[in-house]
Amino acid sequence: MSAHVDPENDDRSSTDPGLRRAEDEVVTLASELIRFDTTNTGDPATLNPERPAAEYVAEKLGEVGFETTYVESGDTPGRGNVIARLPGADRQRGGLLVHGHLDVVPADPTEWSVHPFSGAVQDDYLWGRGAVDMKDMVAMTLTTARRLGRDGITPPRDIVFAFLADEEAGGLQGAQWLVDHRPELFEGCTEAISEVGGYSVTFGDGVRAYLIQTAEKGIRWLKLRVRARAGHGSMVHEDNAVTQLAQAVARLGQHRFPIVLNDSVREFLDGVSELTGWSFPEDDLDGAIAKLGNLSRIIGATVRDIANPTMLNAGYKANVIPSVAEASVDCRILPGREEEFDRELAEVLGPDVEREWVGLPPVETRFEGKIVESMSRSLLTEDPAARTLPYMMSGGTDAKSFSRLGMNCFGFAPLRLPADLDFSALFHGVDERVPVDSLRFGTRVLDHFLRTS
Repeated sequence: MSAHVDPENDDRSSTDPGLRRAEDEVVTLASELIRFDTTNTGDPATLNPERPAAEYVAEKLGEVGFETTYVESGDTPGRGNVIARLPGADRQRGGLLVHGHLDVVPADPTEWSVHPFSGAVQDDYLWGRGAVDMKDMVAMTLTTARRLGRDGITPPRDIVFAFLADEEAGGLQGAQWLVDHRPELFEGCTEAISEVGGYSVTFGDGVRAYLIQTAEKGIRWLKLRVRARAGHGSMVHEDNAVTQLAQAVARLGQHRFPIVLNDSVREFLDGVSELTGWSFPEDDLDGAIAKLGNLSRIIGATVRDIANPTMLNAGYKANVIPSVAEASVDCRILPGREEEFDRELAEVLGPDVEREWVGLPPVETRFEGKIVESMSRSLLTEDPAARTLPYMMSGGTDAKSFSRLGMNCFGFAPLRLPADLDFSALFHGVDERVPVDSLRFGTRVLDHFLRTS
């Protein structure tokens, strides 16, 4: 597989020394960010706090004149967040938030071809945990911010840059905490961009489109619990918590929630039909979505709610029937489906299974307005064949927190990718990597976007 993706229009960078410098810098910054092991296990006893990476970002911004604010939530030492504001020409216009997270999920070095925290550059790729999720976008953002500061460029409106902690565990020490306790840092921001959008996919006969994330499913991490009578494992025991829980978990794992197509998904499928001629009949939607290849893993998860059992916990000795059995379930819920999901869940599990959860709501933004037009123009500047399509992300981001401040949130981390790269498999995957040329492309697009939107 070739990772080389030549831009079809690199005239701007060849005549703009500041942009060329930014292009040359982005891979170095991304590699150095990956070398900070900011593994977020969700457990304060085992995670690696983001503070060293946050201080690195603050230093890089300070070098070009930014005043930065470093904030920790106080709950766990070292959970660093960095925010900086670049004043725009029109201070009365709504500002733009560009946010990214510094934490990453765990990685086992024994499973990788390179060390996951090496930031290695080889075979035209940058390798390492966070190369895709999302130190690539953090590096592109940091590089572009430095370019604007270094060259004294005033954007059309205020831009707030935020480099955040704890996204991989729901943002409790990052975006959620900042929205609750330091909302003034984002004063005036009406729109936001971040991860998991703006990347290219190639359909059929080389038809290329860039997916802009306009929606994401709600997250609910559900704990199921069954209580029953404890007893000796050698005796007849019909009231068994383990058995009851196992039956309930099996019912839930085999349950298929109904297909529900919201606006973002319909617009995506209609757009693909227009580009390729493919049809997506609702009476065989799962089969039709399979035509999308690797992308079907994401799109297929956005046409219905999902509840995947992930953990089981019961007992403490082989010959003791426990009084309590528990299971964890990862639930992803479509916008507008929360009440129906609860009703359906209760029917599947039955009355004897306790349920408790923590969660974040779905988010959805219309695929329209000047910001969407600016995204398209910026992509076309570098890829004249670019088409943009809205889509719903099956996971979740810090947009769930910033939407509470009234911002319209989009996923726009622009990358032009090789047609044969299974990009979706790299999120949280082994041998996570991003093409070097894609980082350079994304820096050019982001530079144009921030200077003109």
